[in-house]
Amino acid sequence: MSLIKGSFFEKKPRNTQKVKLGINILEIYDIILSVNEQGRLVIRRDGSMEEINLKDLFNFFVKKIPLMMLITIFIFAVGIVYTMVLKTPLYKGDTTLILVKKEDADSSSSLTQNDIVLNQKLVATYSEIIKSRRVLNQVISQLKLNESTKELSKKVTVSNKSDTEIIQISVSDEDPKRAAQIADTIADVFKQEVMEIYSLENVTIIDEAEVQSTPYNIQLGKSFLLFFAAGLVVAGGVVFAIYYFDTSIKSSEEVENRLGIPVIGNIPVSGKGVK
Repeated sequence: MSLIKGSFFEKKPRNTQKVKLGINILEIYDIILSVNEQGRLVIRRDGSMEEINLKDLFNFFVKKIPLMMLITIFIFAVGIVYTMVLKTPLYKGDTTLILVKKEDADSSSSLTQNDIVLNQKLVATYSEIIKSRRVLNQVISQLKLNESTKELSKKVTVSNKSDTEIIQISVSDEDPKRAAQIADTIADVFKQEVMEIYSLENVTIIDEAEVQSTPYNIQLGKSFLLFFAAGLVVAGGVVFAIYYFDTSIKSSEEVENRLGIPVIGNIPVSGKGVK
């Protein structure tokens, strides 16, 4: 049977009893989704309530599989083009420092707990000095970089492991060699500035930056999976929207649910005429 062309209705008062909604499966702002005892999806919003037959919804999704595949493939293709062609690959250079006070050759003193606590407290201050204009200006001058201190500062990330005296300087750049050079130069300039500002020689370079061969912001496997999942979600959302906003009546059961009156008869319609 395609679409109900004619029906005989028997007027009947609407059921005023409360509907048992079962367990809520999703609640977003004022919209609540739940499944009732009849296995129907119930949407409650602003005091109104609408039921969706899950079996009909599933069958509708099955019929729209070609459309869903088309949307998924389109979004997947757009994502791959963006990743492979439009997205700029960035490389990272990492230099690691540690704060340890150097002892004089003729001194018999050893590293004390007070020195460790002092160095840990200096980590936060040192992190700010690393990204200061005083340091970055010298780096730009030495490497003859064609960028401002503000632009360079955005490329620099300073981090440290909790409760340690280790500082890591990370620099991201389109050129892997330049990223490593900037990170190492920042470490050298910072080391000299600490000696001048604090009259301390407690900064030691543990690891110099290495030139990376692969960009850190492009991971093809992860990108493929992400765009494929995004395509499926968008495709599912489009198909559900088509189903939800389709106001045509497709069955006598839907007539009863929407109008609250029973159908006592229906006339099937055929392509060759009414039989």
